[in-house]
Amino acid sequence: MAEETRRAFVCGHPIAHSRSPLIHGYWLDQLGIAGSYERIDVAPNDFPDFLAGIGRNGFAGGNITLPHKEAALRAVKRRDAAAEAVGAVNTVWFDPDGVLCGGNTDAYGFAANLDDQAPQWAKGRRAVVLGAGGAARAVIHALKQGGYGDIRLVNRTLQRAGELVAHFGTAVSAHEWDDVSGLLGDADLLVNTTSLGMKGAPELDIGLDPLPSHAVIADIVYVPLETAFLKAAKARGLATAEGLGMLLHQAVPGFERWFGRRPVVSSSLRKHVIADVEKPG
Repeated sequence: MAEETRRAFVCGHPIAHSRSPLIHGYWLDQLGIAGSYERIDVAPNDFPDFLAGIGRNGFAGGNITLPHKEAALRAVKRRDAAAEAVGAVNTVWFDPDGVLCGGNTDAYGFAANLDDQAPQWAKGRRAVVLGAGGAARAVIHALKQGGYGDIRLVNRTLQRAGELVAHFGTAVSAHEWDDVSGLLGDADLLVNTTSLGMKGAPELDIGLDPLPSHAVIADIVYVPLETAFLKAAKARGLATAEGLGMLLHQAVPGFERWFGRRPVVSSSLRKHVIADVEKPG
């Protein structure tokens, strides 16, 4: 008999820009798995019905992206610790009893990317995180899991940063954007979780001179692959980690749940995705 074709998806609104099919399709080909991974555009009003029907439609699970991550958190029957901490679900699957489960792999992807590109980050205990959106929540969770006990959250709206402090507890403190320079002198890690520096957005203009020479700089932006922020860090001789690796590593746990094989973030996969990222237009 022919091997059963397993199906997974990524859904959002809009979704045409997603590079997840490029990643998962590469792994399916490399591992010789009979499977598919599909983009599905789902409007917010249709999302509850879509999620409730994925099993009937033959899906083993899938990825959830904007604007559905918080709705998915409410809809799944079971959540992992990362989803609870981050307050969002980006991966869904069925457990052996057929119960729909939800997890968040963004924190895992962030930490795994740093392990790959700048492993010395794990020795640090003090971090400055720029931005207070959903990505910042995942980064803070990863840092707390990694032993960071002093996480300084910098945001243009102090109240938004304060909400994350209330959620994550005493290891996190909230600061005004204008205070960032004074927070860098003993920082082991500086992370940009904002869209600043992304193609079409203003550059992130942060002076890096106060940072110690051992500091690691991470940027979750991956278009362009090397932001001006990362270029300035390299010019100072600082270790850096770009955002593409986070995208690749966060995809690993979901693929393993849906298709039963744990894939590898290889140099050939990176080249495959970079070729798409760097396409003109």
